[in-house]
Amino acid sequence: MSLLFIEYPKCTTCKRAKAFLDAKGVEYKDRNIKEENPTFDELKEWVEKSGLDTKRFFNTSGIVYRELGLKDELDDMSDDERLKLLSSNGMLVKRPLLIGDDFVLLGFKESQWEGKVK
Repeated sequence: MSLLFIEYPKCTTCKRAKAFLDAKGVEYKDRNIKEENPTFDELKEWVEKSGLDTKRFFNTSGIVYRELGLKDELDDMSDDERLKLLSSNGMLVKRPLLIGDDFVLLGFKESQWEGKVK
């Protein structure tokens, strides 16, 4: 199983998730979301794989999200418009993300991650 761990290194939740993976001896490829923003195609694939609405992929507590006033705008956007917006700035994307061959975990809830990583 190949895992991709997408994080913002200054994010405390990301640090906890990384410590969790490291403590379990899980191998993963680490990617800084600010330096290497997810592409439109990656996000589209991850949304499909996750089964979640595109709105769930937004970092609603982030500064950029609030500055752009997206709370009221997302409902009027198509999925493609949302994905374009997400792919324009990694700080808009909820993190951490853990992407496996057949799953995508968004945010860090230890109980969810426990079942996916051995």
